[in-house]
Amino acid sequence: MSELLSSAAPSIQWYPGHIAKAERALTDNLAKVDLVIEVRDARIPTATGHPRLQRWIQGKQHLLVLNRRDMIPVAAREAWDAWFRGQGQTPWWSDAKAGTGVKQLQQAAIRAGDSLNERRRNRGMRPRPVRALMLGFPNVGKSALINRLVRQKVVDSARRAGVTRSLRWVRLGQDLDLLDAPGVLPPRLDDQLAALRLALCDDIGQAAYDGEAAAMAFVHMLAALEAAETSGVKPGLLERRYGIPVETLPGEGAPKPDVHGWLTGAAERHTSGDTVRMAQRFLDDFRRGMLGPIALELP
Repeated sequence: MSELLSSAAPSIQWYPGHIAKAERALTDNLAKVDLVIEVRDARIPTATGHPRLQRWIQGKQHLLVLNRRDMIPVAAREAWDAWFRGQGQTPWWSDAKAGTGVKQLQQAAIRAGDSLNERRRNRGMRPRPVRALMLGFPNVGKSALINRLVRQKVVDSARRAGVTRSLRWVRLGQDLDLLDAPGVLPPRLDDQLAALRLALCDDIGQAAYDGEAAAMAFVHMLAALEAAETSGVKPGLLERRYGIPVETLPGEGAPKPDVHGWLTGAAERHTSGDTVRMAQRFLDDFRRGMLGPIALELP
């Protein structure tokens, strides 16, 4: 899918100062943590996997959570579940907004704490609450999950990147202490296709990319995903939603969608010709689930 990224489009990069500062604080606190609860976006499980994760979880228990399970088709979820289990990992699927899967995650974390305290007792040490770090890219739903686990709003949560800016400990009953950390990102996004997916899912700040370029790349991506039944993208999706078909550019070789023509036509119909507003509306519709459940990555 490398053709989705125009050579004229600027590189997508986002590493604001608060993330760099928080990552340093995170490194300082890792020694206090028994369990790492890694949260990824179910729409893009590989793009939201941090390359430094193995270093951070070394010697610690690890739970993998795929949040926003409601935003991908059941077939895609089943395919990813089988893939992760084939890699020796048990994924925990959640929808923090609705609370789905939260109880199962809490029980898994408590079981991890039981295992930890059993080892402590065997060493003649007193049991204590398990200390868990909630870790993941910006806007994947970490704070929303913590609020669900605690059953009240104890940390700020919103569907945009960069809301959590500092580390904070939260007590969950007698068994679990949670450390909520700001979203972490690699200092440089070398995989620009993954960076595009992060932008489409609003998992990086909007200052990092051009909205019109992202929207046109998304039209191209949806056309490519039509071939994969488990993606959830049905032929004619954009025409049914916006009344504008995606035409094919003339020329030899593999057919290419006329993404510029589609955005221009949709803007003329819906936003008085304003392609910037139409691009934002299109991206917001996807992020709010208005296009239906769609998996941007498949195993």
